[in-house]
Amino acid sequence: MIELLQEYWRAFLYSDGNHITGLAMTMWLLTASLFIGFLMSIPLSIARVSRRFWIRWPVQFYTYLFRGTPLYIQLLICYTGIYSIAAVRAQPVLDAFFRDALNCTILAFALNTCAYTTEIFAGAIRSMNHGEVEAAKAYGLRGWKLYAYIIMPSALRRSLPFYSNEVILMLHSTTVAFTATVPDILKVARDANSATFMTFESFGIAALIYLTVTFTLVGLFRLAERRWLAFLGPAH
Repeated sequence: MIELLQEYWRAFLYSDGNHITGLAMTMWLLTASLFIGFLMSIPLSIARVSRRFWIRWPVQFYTYLFRGTPLYIQLLICYTGIYSIAAVRAQPVLDAFFRDALNCTILAFALNTCAYTTEIFAGAIRSMNHGEVEAAKAYGLRGWKLYAYIIMPSALRRSLPFYSNEVILMLHSTTVAFTATVPDILKVARDANSATFMTFESFGIAALIYLTVTFTLVGLFRLAERRWLAFLGPAH
């Protein structure tokens, strides 16, 4: 174990000397995909609860598609499937984008987490107290102002416990990134195992890193819930 750590601790944490690897790469994948997915999910969640069928149905189809298929397959389609299309390779911008494994991985992760986050936020919007909305309308709030000042802030706060689960699941899902040769924690563990044949130690270190990050994220979300969901607690 000590010999393995002496040789691979930098690769497990941040770099192999030439590229970002390990924990740093995993956190970059997680942060980038969650950021993109979060930004996309806000307008999509509003469209998801729209009364207009032609607005609601495309979003519903998108969320069902990405929640109904494995992330692993979605990654393979983004990484190898799309690039195999001649029209994609013929466009310089698309060719450069889909030739990069990191771009494809973040795209697949962002689309996947966006689908789940959209449904989480849409559910929070549907569960809002009707009285809150009526009170806002009585003050003259309509349209985008109603969503910007009342509905979405309330929905985002109420979604925290459910969104925290999505973040943890997304962290664990980043382990499929090694399929696209992205040097995340699991890829480093596999390389260390191949070089040293210390299987238990290599994957044990990876498990401890994931466990530490998970507990850290859970703690941060618990602090956020205490701050922003205190109004839901019992009155004293």
